[in-house]
Amino acid sequence: MTAAESHAQLIKSTAKRLGFDYCGIAKAEFLEEEAPKLEEWLRRNYQGKMSYLERHFDKRLDPTKLVEGAKTVVSLVYNYYPSQQLPQESGDIKLAKYAYGKDYHEVIKAKLTEFLAHLKEEVGEIHGRSFVDSAPILERQWAQRAGLGWIGKNSLLLHRNMGSFFFLAELVIDLEASPDLPLSKDYCGTCTACVDACPTEAIVASGVVDASKCISYLTIELKEAIPTSFAGKMDHWVFGCDVCQDVCPWNRFSTPHQEPAFEPSEALFGFTNKDWTELTEETFHRVFSGSALTRTKFKGIMRNVKFLQEPTPEEYTKN
Repeated sequence: MTAAESHAQLIKSTAKRLGFDYCGIAKAEFLEEEAPKLEEWLRRNYQGKMSYLERHFDKRLDPTKLVEGAKTVVSLVYNYYPSQQLPQESGDIKLAKYAYGKDYHEVIKAKLTEFLAHLKEEVGEIHGRSFVDSAPILERQWAQRAGLGWIGKNSLLLHRNMGSFFFLAELVIDLEASPDLPLSKDYCGTCTACVDACPTEAIVASGVVDASKCISYLTIELKEAIPTSFAGKMDHWVFGCDVCQDVCPWNRFSTPHQEPAFEPSEALFGFTNKDWTELTEETFHRVFSGSALTRTKFKGIMRNVKFLQEPTPEEYTKN
């Protein structure tokens, strides 16, 4: 066994021990095929008001600019599919499944810190950085390169054994490890379930999402008022959106996660539309402390709740 093969074996056994569902390895190099795609996506202003996506263009495509001397990108999958979904009757205000429990950034970051520390213990001094949706790195493309899945029409990474209800995380390290074969086949075929179901028609081409139309963007990333053109199209989502995943046939293979930190609180399980509309800042901090919802803060959540109650443009006209 070569050193690179031994390192790959160590990486994968460590990932399994730390509770990651899947682990894939790719050589750290410039993503040449992705460069024109990213450039075109930005040119069309699909990033909306997320101006930070326009910065660090080279770093997004080249991990050696994130970690000097980087040789390997390790991609990791961590399941968040809940064992019990929050009660949702027609017209109920909805919350994306990934936000049921504690903030995934904190939960997974702690595991990655332990991951790097263990590699150093076993191999010696290595340099690297860990990422959880927190830096200029094209995580889905790297996961595909590492053989973990393919990019679906909704632009999410799809895995044949577990669909798409999972988080992606990465380690960029200067340790050489044998890479996995990339997955080149697209298993979506002619299915257009996600495209057809998107309430705001945000999926504009296969694998391309106009983020400025995406409900997740509108409820989380957009800091100003939600455009009135989206009134009546938000499908009752107050934070994030699961529509394109809920209708995806591959998510029939989703199984419940094993992470206690992702379990919703009892208070959240009993939340009604009345609770959302009458939410106070004190209750917000009590129920959602440590949750991803704190990214939008109380003010942002209440903006979203109030927007869901706005009349549609047609109703404006009638009035």
